Amino acid sequence: MIELYTWTTPNGEKPVIMLEELGLDYALRLIDISTGKQKESDFLAINPNGRIPALRDDGVRVFESGAILLHLAEKTGRLLAPAGAARAEALGWMFFQAGGTGPMIGQIHYFKNADERSDFAIRRFEKESDRLLGVLDKRLGEVEYLAGEFSVADVMNVSWARSGLKDLNAHEKFPALAAWVQRVDERPAVARALGKLKAAKDALTS
Repeated sequence: MIELYTWTTPNGEKPVIMLEELGLDYALRLIDISTGKQKESDFLAINPNGRIPALRDDGVRVFESGAILLHLAEKTGRLLAPAGAARAEALGWMFFQAGGTGPMIGQIHYFKNADERSDFAIRRFEKESDRLLGVLDKRLGEVEYLAGEFSVADVMNVSWARSGLKDLNAHEKFPALAAWVQRVDERPAVARALGKLKAAKDALTS
């Protein structure tokens, strides 16, 4: 039995999209990070770092969004090539997101909403986020999906790319990236995943 503990953030969306793409049965458990639920002992037993998402799969705990996606891809043998250039390409773009767009765009959110505003920090993270979105845009001007065919790399990147395009108002600047986000978002499994997350949050907070 797969239990997914997550919230409606870019990182939190990734495993829901992956599970829907794979057609796996799972229980969706929302962890409201605005109330500190992710720091409570029950959740820390699944992710000692106190961050969403986290997953239990028949007694195995998996935390960090990229690790969850890899676990599910290898469990099913889908959305990640078993070896060779396609696998290396997908993993490269996964780690690009983990070390690049997620941290940088996340800092924009943090400093724009911080009690003590820092225009220097905002400019610094906006500049680097713009550069990273440009890297994605260049790649997606050459291929339909990041690793050639739709893969775990696209699942890993789409939510932060969508957020970055919105934060920087950069849809016209990065047309290939914007078209790819739309293309991924129009996939039935992706639309279903985002809809389930929204419905679950609405039910929890209403």
